Amino acid sequence: MAQDIRKLLEQDQSLVDSSMPKGHEDRFLEKLDKKLPEHRKTTSFSWMKIAAGFVILLGLGFAAYQFFKPGPKIEGTELVDTTTNKSEEENGKSLGDISPDLKKVEDYYLATINLELSKVKYTPENKELLDGYLQRLDELTKEYKRLTQELNTSGPNELTINALIDNLKFRLNLLYKLRNQIKELQSAETNDLENQTS
Repeated sequence: MAQDIRKLLEQDQSLVDSSMPKGHEDRFLEKLDKKLPEHRKTTSFSWMKIAAGFVILLGLGFAAYQFFKPGPKIEGTELVDTTTNKSEEENGKSLGDISPDLKKVEDYYLATINLELSKVKYTPENKELLDGYLQRLDELTKEYKRLTQELNTSGPNELTINALIDNLKFRLNLLYKLRNQIKELQSAETNDLENQTS
């Protein structure tokens, strides 16, 4: 039953010679436009895009403000100044100015020291213990400042850099010991209260 299309066209020459009826192409294009209308870009939503961008920027700004704003001041805690003062900065370098690695070490220790100090709760029961540790911590801070001045006058050398890092380690270890002694003091007080109520 299958026939070759060439043979069919040869037999019926009227199909080949005939042309399309007049206006056929125009009617076809009209029907095509009705079924598939031309998509036009609308600018009615452009103001919504601008508003959405503004809301996103506002949200990011608020998030950045919340992230970088200073925390609440905790009453009963005393922070020791572990940063160099302006006269030292004017006179020369600190440990962090020598190399980026030393700056990371110094920043880590100073941040951890400040964090540990912020965790200490000052109560009348631990006042004497806390005052003794804070006095020792103040002495180590003064020694750190003296070593920084030595670093500025004699220049960076291995002994001074190691002494500065050891000083930071001593201060941090001192705060860890203080925290442990406060915990022991609190647990001893709790045990005494339990024994008295029994």
